[in-house]
Amino acid sequence: MKGIRVRLTVMNFLQFAIWGAYLTCMGTYLAGHGLGTKIGLFYSIQGIVSIFMPALLGIIADRWIQAQKSLGICHLISGFAMTAAGYYGLNAGSDVEFSTLFPLYTIGVAFYMPTLALSNSVAYYALDKAGFDTVKVFPPIRTFGTIGFIVSMWIVDLAGYQTTAAQFIVSGAIGIILGLYAFTMPHCEIKHDTKKKSISDSLGLRAFTLFKDSKMAIFFIFSILLGVSLQITNGFANPFITSFGAIEEYADTFGVRHANILISLSQISETLCILLIPFFLRKFGIKKVMLIAMVAWALRFGFFGLGNPGNGVWLFVLSCIVYGVAFDFFNISGSLFVDKETDSGIRSSAQGLFMLMTNGIGATIGTLAAQVVINHFVESQSDAMARAAGWQTSWYIFSAYALLVAIVFAVVFKYKHVKEAL
Repeated sequence: MKGIRVRLTVMNFLQFAIWGAYLTCMGTYLAGHGLGTKIGLFYSIQGIVSIFMPALLGIIADRWIQAQKSLGICHLISGFAMTAAGYYGLNAGSDVEFSTLFPLYTIGVAFYMPTLALSNSVAYYALDKAGFDTVKVFPPIRTFGTIGFIVSMWIVDLAGYQTTAAQFIVSGAIGIILGLYAFTMPHCEIKHDTKKKSISDSLGLRAFTLFKDSKMAIFFIFSILLGVSLQITNGFANPFITSFGAIEEYADTFGVRHANILISLSQISETLCILLIPFFLRKFGIKKVMLIAMVAWALRFGFFGLGNPGNGVWLFVLSCIVYGVAFDFFNISGSLFVDKETDSGIRSSAQGLFMLMTNGIGATIGTLAAQVVINHFVESQSDAMARAAGWQTSWYIFSAYALLVAIVFAVVFKYKHVKEAL
């Protein structure tokens, strides 16, 4: 177990570098190859597979195949599928077909999404076995995941891959490397539980009993409503910023040429905002923290609508800064709230339910709905200025939605916070 923290740091770095290679720039590639109206489908499939694949692979890792081996197998399948998608895209050029690219990409995503949970399982087991306190030791290790995401974004940007299918090959290559590396990780035990479990217990469905509590039911419903916002900027921010390249005034601006680097400020902000959560939760409580996140989402979208890559680039920067608050104050604070408010017997299942509501159902609805809005206001236009105006309208609609959710949440969700000593 010597050097386990370093080994887990490498694992987390690669885990999220895979995602960073394409998540924020795939929309630009699709838009430039006649698939602009399909961006929402490519991003929504992440939410769809997140509804069942993590639970399915979790059961397999618990009962039949050790977690580190399951992690390795998933990354190898995903890595080869993403590499195949990239190889096809590069060879097809402008003739890329949705019917070929989408299935390859879907296989890659379907086997990648479960690894987010599996990598955590491997890390927790290894740290426990080595005698470390996971609460203290794991967060710094996980921070390197975000750093890996940022580094991958920058590499793809500086290599000129934002507009090509090479981004999938970068992602796939990192995935294959991590797939092989995962087999060297400490062996995780398989649970040999002789007590028979019901299907609902195996799939973590007992957590749905939390809906009997009106407070938790309202919280999970709003988790879906706020989850709608999660993937919108991942899918559409890059193609939005790069679309200014069709307007002479902005064609040579830094934002247009290096949209991924500009957007990476969001991930940097996310890393820093994690440090604010304990203070804000103790002082203001979950309701106010969630409200702050909702208002931050409204500002995130609104600043995009107001800005441009020229003299308005500072508004894009502000949008990236508030993203850290919008993302962390919702996802991490929400997860902590679920942990605090649920019984230990269903705590893991409750966390899975929270992820299902946000990154599964909410994010899927959000990306598909956002695509409908953008198809109507942007993709229906051919003139560059008209498309820019359509993008602006779309961001305002997303902003208004987030603000409306915040107002309703403030009225409906009842939670009395007891301030803790700082």
